[in-house]
This record gives sequence, structure tokens and C-alpha cells, in this order.
Amino acid sequence: MARMDLGDIPLFAMLKSRLGYLSARQKTIAENVANANTPGYTAHDLKPFSFQSHMQAAASGPAGATTIAATPAGTMAVTQPGHMQAPGSKSGVKAIITPDSEKTLDGTSVVLEDEMVKMTDTRMDYDAAIGFYQQSLSMLKMASRRPGSA
Repeated sequence: MARMDLGDIPLFAMLKSRLGYLSARQKTIAENVANANTPGYTAHDLKPFSFQSHMQAAASGPAGATTIAATPAGTMAVTQPGHMQAPGSKSGVKAIITPDSEKTLDGTSVVLEDEMVKMTDTRMDYDAAIGFYQQSLSMLKMASRRPGSA
């Protein structure tokens, strides 16, 4: 009997991509907060994640491979839809410089209140994606049970 990998299911592949994006965004926000008092530091953020662009990139990639749009300037090839970057390796998502909303006299453009709002939004999105992942996994387990078994 052939065993199916969850990464072969497009829904799970997209959820993994979404969770990877949210993890990278959380890291970028943490870097902004850590550098809030660094003279000349410019706040960064990630380009918004879009399921539509992820699906278009997957459809336009070569057979058996998926590409994930990092920025308009470049993309990252993934050999299997479920692959994620290993911790410590370069992620396929690149930070963009956020527009200057405020700038201090030393040139720092980090607004801690804005970063906390972004962090909260990212955490809520992450929790929602995890919940959706768990519910989808539960439905798969239920569908794979033998009829009449508990």
C-alpha cells in the first residue's frame, strides 16, 4: 500500500508555506524590536503572503516542483511542495524596507507600537493557520477510518 505524504496535498503544502511565511515575519518583527535603539536602523517587513500568488507560482513551475515568490526580483525553487527552509538557512522570503512613518533624530525608523500591532496580527494569523491545519488533519484521519470503527 502506497503511503501518501501530507506535502502532496495542495492544502497542506499551502498551509506549510503560510506558516513558514508567518515564522519569517515574526523573526523580522523581532529584529526590528531588537534594533529599536540602533542608530540609523530602518524597520523591515515582509511582502504580504498571498495564496493566489502561491497557487500561480505552483502552476507556472516545472512539473514536480513548486516555486515560491519571494520578491519580484527573485524566486526560490522548492523541489517538493511541502519543503520548508531549515532553521538557520536563508529563507525564500526577503524583507522589504517599510515606509518611514516616524524617524528619530538618530535615524531609527522603528515604531514599537506599530511593531507590537504587527506581532499580534502575525500571532493571530499563525494560530488560525495552526487551527485550520489541525482541523484538516482531523478530517483526513476521520475519512481514513474503516466504516463503523470508532
